Amino acid sequence: MPQDSYQKTLDYLKKKNKILFLTTSNRWNESPTKEKPKSTKLAYKLAEELGDKVTVLEIPLLNIFPCHGNVSTDHGNVCGLKDAAVQDKEKNPDGNLRCWVSFSNKDDELWKVTKELFQADTVVFFGSIRWGQMNGFYQKLIERLTWIENRHTTLGEENIIAGKDVGIIAVGQNWNGETVINTQKKVLEFFGFTVVDDLCWNWQFTADENDESPESYTKAITTFQELFLNKK
Repeated sequence: MPQDSYQKTLDYLKKKNKILFLTTSNRWNESPTKEKPKSTKLAYKLAEELGDKVTVLEIPLLNIFPCHGNVSTDHGNVCGLKDAAVQDKEKNPDGNLRCWVSFSNKDDELWKVTKELFQADTVVFFGSIRWGQMNGFYQKLIERLTWIENRHTTLGEENIIAGKDVGIIAVGQNWNGETVINTQKKVLEFFGFTVVDDLCWNWQFTADENDESPESYTKAITTFQELFLNKK
């Protein structure tokens, strides 16, 4: 039951001290209703119940450039080298931000994510399932964080996120959500996080992948609201 997954997540997070929620789904920013995506609403609902130990960052509202793909170049793997460290104490106080994109683009805002990430003991990604995969903002963020994984797998340095708990929660309509969650759990394990099952789940309105009716999408909104947002 989805309510059980929500409660297990809430109960687990109550034991943690400093939590970072990264939401990755998006809506049109100029919408008259200023609507937030369902997965983002879910993040804020959990944050409301957990109090001020949670920081929520909405990734689509940040200016995060695409990855340059420096893992596989004509010169080999040059992702996360020491020369790529951002030389700015505000943006990179611990010296761990070593991304060529951030190094080369002063207005890139990945630092707002990594500064919080390195201080947190638990990180939870929230997003939407689109065409059977996590949404584009999630994928862009994961690719931009590749240097974290690359440091301990290819460069042979320490795992700078060792001991940090991680989870991923996705919301979808009718296709492939469970498979996506299992894939991303493996991705986050590759990164070096401690993947927590109680923080990883998907809510999908229907298992009928061919149900694209207007009524189905309308009912999904109502059902989601009743299950998660109207909780006391």
